[in-house]
Amino acid sequence: MGLGTLAPAQALDIAGTVTGTPADGTRVSGWAVTPSGQAVQEIVSVPINSGKFRLQLPTIAPSARAQTTLSAQNVSWPGVIDPVSVSAAVQTAELKFFTYRDANRNGQRDDNEPLNEVTLNSGNSSLFVAWVGTDVTVKANRGYEASLKRGWNAFLVDVGRAVKVAAFPEAAQVSLTLGR
Repeated sequence: MGLGTLAPAQALDIAGTVTGTPADGTRVSGWAVTPSGQAVQEIVSVPINSGKFRLQLPTIAPSARAQTTLSAQNVSWPGVIDPVSVSAAVQTAELKFFTYRDANRNGQRDDNEPLNEVTLNSGNSSLFVAWVGTDVTVKANRGYEASLKRGWNAFLVDVGRAVKVAAFPEAAQVSLTLGR
């Protein structure tokens, strides 16, 4: 399956519900991460309000320190299994999701506020978000194929015997389960 994409001028909107009881002041955030998964730049952060949240990613590119050059050797995205092919070497940044307790209620994460990585799901699929500097197609084993357009791209990945990659529908909801 091909990947649904977003034009660079279009903002990405992700609405979701939370299962579990978040601590007072808990925020859901999206961070650009290094290829090893280390959070380097907070892109978006919102409070959980009555068990719901809505993340609106800006149309701007992540910082240079959050970007890496995408190649067949360094694609570690969900569902990607060798052999991998990338249609062009492009600048990219992967977005991962975290929660944190905004203890001082300043609307941003401070060094003393630990990040907890979370997964946003829709049915059996997990949400994956990446930014690319130019159009690119990534193909991998077991039917993986994602065509990304310049800017932020969101898709749902279901890993089974085959890997299904589908566009993240604009009106779709994701769910976040908090461990307690």
